[in-house]
Amino acid sequence: MMDVVRQRLPRLGEDPAREYRLGIMGGTFDPIHYGHLVTAEQAREALALDLVLFMPAGAPAFKLGKHVSAPEDRYAMCVLATAANPAFYPSRFEIDRDGVTYTVDTLRALREEYPANVKLYFITGADAILDIVSWRDAASIAELATLIAATRPGYDIGQAQASIEESGYPFDVRYIQIPALAISSSNIRDRVRMGKSVRYLTSESVIGYIQKNGLYRFEGNERDA
Repeated sequence: MMDVVRQRLPRLGEDPAREYRLGIMGGTFDPIHYGHLVTAEQAREALALDLVLFMPAGAPAFKLGKHVSAPEDRYAMCVLATAANPAFYPSRFEIDRDGVTYTVDTLRALREEYPANVKLYFITGADAILDIVSWRDAASIAELATLIAATRPGYDIGQAQASIEESGYPFDVRYIQIPALAISSSNIRDRVRMGKSVRYLTSESVIGYIQKNGLYRFEGNERDA
């Protein structure tokens, strides 16, 4: 597996005298939208990240039994959406790996791939912080990466913080406010099904890909961020 990883991931950590910061933006990305991109860019700026990996999940654990677009389509949309930003890197890391996708497995593999002077920052939504303590091997997640939790303006982080504290796991969580989080992939899929415009919700290149490949015309109505 590690040979594949080396082919798919950018190099970081060459200078042992400095610290590098690698952001990991995981998700279904079905489709990727401006909320994802704005979150990644503001996280990059706020935490001085050197690079942000966009990792569409291969077989996401929280989507088992639900309709999800093909991994190749979701990866292709990530490539199109991130092409203009040199700090964004779409990765096949998870979709090329067999089995169900678990965050802890990804973080462990990344930790093995990069030297110790590359720090891992896992970017997620503040709502997910409420659940992360119940994710597979949450204690290891806490040790492997700093969490960057994206919140909407006015979001009360008290419940999320209480969940972390009650778990007893050593999570390091940094909260950042993202106004564009009102955009969701499920809303985009719904609008496509109803023949409504999704312009300015995601990039023109992604919209073109959706139209060309007939995505989201016939599927269930599962919700996600």
